[in-house]
Amino acid sequence: MTATRGLEGVVATTSSVSSIIDDTLTYVGYNIDDLAVHASFEEVIYLLWHLKLPTKQQLAEVKQQLAENAKIPQAVIEHFKSYDIDSVHPMAALRTAVSLLGLFDEEADVMNPDANYRKMIRLQAQIPTIVTTFARVRKGLDPITPRTDLTMAANFLYTLTGEEPSEIAEEAFNKALVLHADHELNASTFTARVCVATLSDVYSGVTAAIGALKGPLHGGANEAVMKMLTEIGEVENAESYIGEKLSNKEKIMGFGHRVYRNGDPRAKHLKEMSEKLSKLTGESKWYEMSAKVEEIVTSEKPLPPNVDFYSASVYHSLGIDHDLFTPIFAVSRVSGWLAHIREQYENNRLIRPRADYTGPDMQVYVPLEQRGK
Repeated sequence: MTATRGLEGVVATTSSVSSIIDDTLTYVGYNIDDLAVHASFEEVIYLLWHLKLPTKQQLAEVKQQLAENAKIPQAVIEHFKSYDIDSVHPMAALRTAVSLLGLFDEEADVMNPDANYRKMIRLQAQIPTIVTTFARVRKGLDPITPRTDLTMAANFLYTLTGEEPSEIAEEAFNKALVLHADHELNASTFTARVCVATLSDVYSGVTAAIGALKGPLHGGANEAVMKMLTEIGEVENAESYIGEKLSNKEKIMGFGHRVYRNGDPRAKHLKEMSEKLSKLTGESKWYEMSAKVEEIVTSEKPLPPNVDFYSASVYHSLGIDHDLFTPIFAVSRVSGWLAHIREQYENNRLIRPRADYTGPDMQVYVPLEQRGK
């Protein structure tokens, strides 16, 4: 056996959910460029779960199901109120809340396909509400009940701020949700599949995935990008800041990707929305600073920006707290996790790789009294 660090290049399973071939990302064979321009997030959810685009009636049904299940148990809200808010990251709160949801679901351990689908609907509907509710409770604000007449993108922004979003804000957020929905066998998706391959429940699979997404080398990268932009402060500071980082061989967050060689196809859509939104809000410096950083980094290294880089300035321009960026990733990516969980259940085999042992060999046990003081 030969070990492969990070399982790079290892094909671990087959899947019909999404693909990355020759730097092209598709969901069930539909190019991400096509979906980013034309599809609603609800259409993408249906596509990933059913492996086909919905009819008008099917789309209306899934929208209704999601709207009817968007409220979260009062016990979850009370749990948030018990936190020491200053020390709790929203991803930790989300991870715990999703696990807690399982305690209030009578079907949590019912493993037939129909029950699992109902759990998928509930989780997809409630995770956005968990994020916005936590964001409000920690500020001493009352939670806002999701509306049944808004899209998922609009509802998130509405339940976060209490105001119905503008058309451009809704478009931008919908586009971000579509672009983040799935990404083949990424770290969090693989974690979810490993978990449920033991025939653990859907809530356990999603909780495990959130734990993987929490790390800065996965979902946490967009928050790190915004931290970097805030430290730079102004466009004219970008060159010296990035120059110093490159000289010190420090990692520049938001650039490069394990599976793309010629650039992340999702980045250009968020770059466009970043430019539009930052101009609309009168804070074009965030886009200009991002563009300048991209120019400097790509001139020094063959590392084009990934989806995290411009999503940071998009979310900032929408007035979203920086530490909510990664939970928003989960709001979208749960659609993909659930699609993969469903696929794993349908053709399950326990995922149990081997390790290439590199420790000492053939040691002999020495009694405790002979090992010295």
